[in-house]
Amino acid sequence: MPVTAPHIVSDVMTAPAVAVARATRFKDIVRVMNERRVSAVPVVGGEGWVVGVVSEAELLPKEEFRDGRPTRLERLRRPSDLARAEGLSAEEVMSAPAVTVPADATLAQAARLMAVHHVKRLPVVDDEDRLRGIVSRGDLLKVFLRPDDDIEEEVRRTVVAYLFPLHAHAIHVSVRDGIVTLRGPVHDNSLIWVAERLVSALEGVVDVEVSLTCEDPGAAGAGPSPPTGRPA
Repeated sequence: MPVTAPHIVSDVMTAPAVAVARATRFKDIVRVMNERRVSAVPVVGGEGWVVGVVSEAELLPKEEFRDGRPTRLERLRRPSDLARAEGLSAEEVMSAPAVTVPADATLAQAARLMAVHHVKRLPVVDDEDRLRGIVSRGDLLKVFLRPDDDIEEEVRRTVVAYLFPLHAHAIHVSVRDGIVTLRGPVHDNSLIWVAERLVSALEGVVDVEVSLTCEDPGAAGAGPSPPTGRPA
């Protein structure tokens, strides 16, 4: 089946990434983040290996506990934040180990990592864990900026022409704001749900509305029509 390879992280990441060294001083970290307008930076060691991440969340305890009087409850519940409040370098305030993503990971894999680890961005690394770039939530959403015409062409070429070669000319495909609509006759009722799944998996597709009908009820695989489209 002719398919277009899914976008990978290296397609959308920001490179080169802003990074700091283990020994970078607290004030210099803040300066770098302010000048580059980023809310987090990877911390790299020798050979460019990613050893941690410093975000605004790791820096704020310095201000929060500036008066030096944490409550007893805070000392019990937030020892790591109190330690960061006293930190003077990137190594002393960073989160480690860093959650990273390979440059060849799919956008779906990167999105899952962000969701599982509750982070907004991921350092992108090569096969030797060296920093190559950084990918954010906004970068992952860029795929939904794909033009409707491009999506329509791929649906026709990789799904309709492959699954329904005898009826490809009669199947109407339209795309609006990333929502794909399929209408027309097909020869095998059992392939309707397959078409919906394949179209849903294409990059940039927001939703799929299916109105395909089997023109020959006695055809192989025909039977009660599977649910199509999505519930209201």
